[in-house]
Amino acid sequence: MVFYPPAWVPKLPFDPPDNVPISDFMLDDRYGRYPIADSRPMFTCGLSGQSYTAPQVKERVDFLARGLAKELGWAPNTGSEWDKVIGVFSLNTLDTVPLAWAAHRLGGLQTPANAQYSVAEVVYQLKDSKAKALFTCLPLLESALQAAKQVGIPRNRVYILELAKEATGGATNSEFKTVSQLVEEGSKLPTLEPLKWSKGEGARRCAFLCYSSGTSGLPKGVVISHRNVIANTLQIDVYEKTFRNILAKGVRGPYLENVLGLLPMSHIYSLVVICHAGVYRGDGLIILPKFEFKSYLHAIQDYKINTLYLVPPIIILMAKNKGVLEQYDLSAVKAIFTGAAPLGEETSTELNAIYPKWLIRQGYGLTETCTVVCSTSGQDIWLGSSGSLLPGIEARIVALDGAEITTYDTPGELLVKSPAVVIGYLANDKANAETFVADSEGGRWMRTGDEAVIRKAPSGNEHIFIVDRIKELIKVKGLQVAPAELEAHLLTHEYVADCAVIPVPDEQAGEVPKAFVVKSGSVGLEESDRLVKRAIQKHVEEHKARHKWLKGGVEFIDVIPKSASGKILRRLLRDKEREARKKKGAKL
Repeated sequence: MVFYPPAWVPKLPFDPPDNVPISDFMLDDRYGRYPIADSRPMFTCGLSGQSYTAPQVKERVDFLARGLAKELGWAPNTGSEWDKVIGVFSLNTLDTVPLAWAAHRLGGLQTPANAQYSVAEVVYQLKDSKAKALFTCLPLLESALQAAKQVGIPRNRVYILELAKEATGGATNSEFKTVSQLVEEGSKLPTLEPLKWSKGEGARRCAFLCYSSGTSGLPKGVVISHRNVIANTLQIDVYEKTFRNILAKGVRGPYLENVLGLLPMSHIYSLVVICHAGVYRGDGLIILPKFEFKSYLHAIQDYKINTLYLVPPIIILMAKNKGVLEQYDLSAVKAIFTGAAPLGEETSTELNAIYPKWLIRQGYGLTETCTVVCSTSGQDIWLGSSGSLLPGIEARIVALDGAEITTYDTPGELLVKSPAVVIGYLANDKANAETFVADSEGGRWMRTGDEAVIRKAPSGNEHIFIVDRIKELIKVKGLQVAPAELEAHLLTHEYVADCAVIPVPDEQAGEVPKAFVVKSGSVGLEESDRLVKRAIQKHVEEHKARHKWLKGGVEFIDVIPKSASGKILRRLLRDKEREARKKKGAKL
């Protein structure tokens, strides 16, 4: 049985175009965006107040594309996007998204790496994507240079995305060209020839190569087309219109907002929902380089931010710090939107007790769906739900035995069909075959790996609840960790004979990894368990990003439970952990 958006959800006004780059779609009024001239300042630094208006961003993208063309020897209609890959390893900056659009203007692509990555993880992504240049920021420059050297990117192909002095302590480095210098150089160069794309080219060409932890092995490059981003931007815009029309009542003139741009722009949630959908509808994006509680609250107060795009750990922190919140004027806030991990009803209720007028909304999506599949609408909130399907999206629920589920409140794997479903994984036929499934009508479904149920809300609308994960990802502060990646790394340590990693609850992060380890024979009888556990944890900390550290601890076990085929039976380990925590009285 196929499920569709509720009747109240408008249809898409036009089919997402497949012959234009994202840069044109976002910066040209012809494609339905809120008029450039009337939009709020597009990007504003929440620390310094530096701001670019929408017309300034459009000009900046044009000049930056010209500067990149000369600097890197690229031309709009020469070669493929895979010849023009720009790596980005940086905190959030005003130029992170304009840089992507400049690459698109040249027919290239951007591959954004998480700012928390270790050098080894950046190296893997740069090598796998075959990046030709790397853009970073001063706080990450040393790690970026180490990674660039290991993959053969010369120092003169490492560039700086500028941050406010509040984020750098006033540090400078004149050796490396900045984006602003490339813009200045480009302003003196001739106009670039327009891109000449035929029908379907926007659906075939990669715009962003984002990396997903997946369910096994190393992270996989997710090939996201121009049309994928354009489609989800349109879907979000159309879905939000009804709610924004409600907010606009009593407001003189058009209703525009200032929205929070805190979440990492390397993550698909921030990249599409905030940086594209928000900009498309004319909102102003207040950018913070990273999360710091007080600077975050200051920005909300000083820039009168209306919508906060967050992840559950930040909401939990807010709910538990009422006294700190009361020191700031947060009266401009109308709504919170949360994603990347489920938000418990208890936490929503706790925050609403402090701010009863705040609308707490939740969405669900994946890198592979180019973000939002379903979302709570502002006029139909059901706490705990991930909301209703967006326009142009279809869903199915399939039991583990492959049977189609046709009833409400019956769990199964969620499958999604949408013009935003991505091209696939880079050079990974096995993962593509497992994840993307063709139907008899020529359609293409994405297997999410998440267990879901569809329920009828009190409003009568169908809502999607994500109840469990079939794919075994651990979500730490909204960031994904693949247990198999950590297990493969742990097995390289001399003390580890076998191991399994599971998620355990954490009040601040939502979940953190915990390792069950079978000790190897190299562990001497005289060595204490405490020191051996610490050595194993340090092995992870020296090679993996912070969110992958074993904050849930290490527990020794005689044997890892496995099926006859050798698959780790993580459910048994989760049950064991649950029982142990119950005995200790810990939160489950």
